[in-house]
Amino acid sequence: MKKKLIFLCLLIFILYILCFPKDALDGATFGLLLWYSRVLPTLLPFSILCNILIDSNYITYITRMAAPLLRLFLPVSENGAFVVISGFLFGFPMGSKSCAELLKRKAISKEEGEALFAITNNISPVFINSFVLRQQLHMPKMALISLLILYLPPLILGHILLRRAALTLSKNAGGDRQKKPASGSQMNFKIIDAGIMNGFETLTKLGGYIMLFSMLAFLLKKLPIPYPIYLCLTGATEITTGISLLGNSPLGETTRYILAISFTAFGGLSGLAQASSIVRDTALSVKSYLAQKLLLTAVSTLLAAAIAFLLA
Repeated sequence: MKKKLIFLCLLIFILYILCFPKDALDGATFGLLLWYSRVLPTLLPFSILCNILIDSNYITYITRMAAPLLRLFLPVSENGAFVVISGFLFGFPMGSKSCAELLKRKAISKEEGEALFAITNNISPVFINSFVLRQQLHMPKMALISLLILYLPPLILGHILLRRAALTLSKNAGGDRQKKPASGSQMNFKIIDAGIMNGFETLTKLGGYIMLFSMLAFLLKKLPIPYPIYLCLTGATEITTGISLLGNSPLGETTRYILAISFTAFGGLSGLAQASSIVRDTALSVKSYLAQKLLLTAVSTLLAAAIAFLLA
């Protein structure tokens, strides 16, 4: 049944491209331009640096300094601290990527990896402040409160999940324990070259997903649905496209802000597909991730609505 449904969706998508080639081309162009002008310059440097830090094992210097501070509110391991930093500061998909890489190297436990995977796939503060609030919503004064709305719920959930993971590990003495990489720190051009190529591979995949889901968002225009519902479906499909449409929409400022926070907190179906692709070779559960992401989206949306109406 699942295979038949996937085949039907692919068939509909192909028919859409054949029947409406101009719309399909516009959607692909729109998605690729957004990726090239907004996403690539923001995320590519961080992706390359993350790869170099992990491959060279220089992350140990960062984690030794950051872990004691993070442990004030998150019961995280030293290597897990790097996942938190990359997920909250560098932005999606660096949280899932660093989590998957360290889990493959057995630098973090599966239990800790599950908890970190749920909370570290966040949109970067640079993207939120520049693209979402300044360029699209023209609400730069909401930067600090927006970051709190988007980041506080996953931090609270992370505290709960990481404590549960630590208890599970302590009870299961024969289970997988965290292992630190045995090799020492090193830096050479081979590591740098690999980091660059890996970074471009990750961002190229990201661009492909943005393009495909942008085309899907343009397909939604063909459906006989009200404009607000179309906006919500588009934002839930691909957030960069959805928030771009929000910036030019006739909706009120409060409504646009609440929807933008909701889209950003969820990350879109495109983000879900990207995360699933990144962690497919690990034991991380995409179903659990989706359930927790929906919970965090609901909490952030309610907080945004409360703040927006208080400030209105």
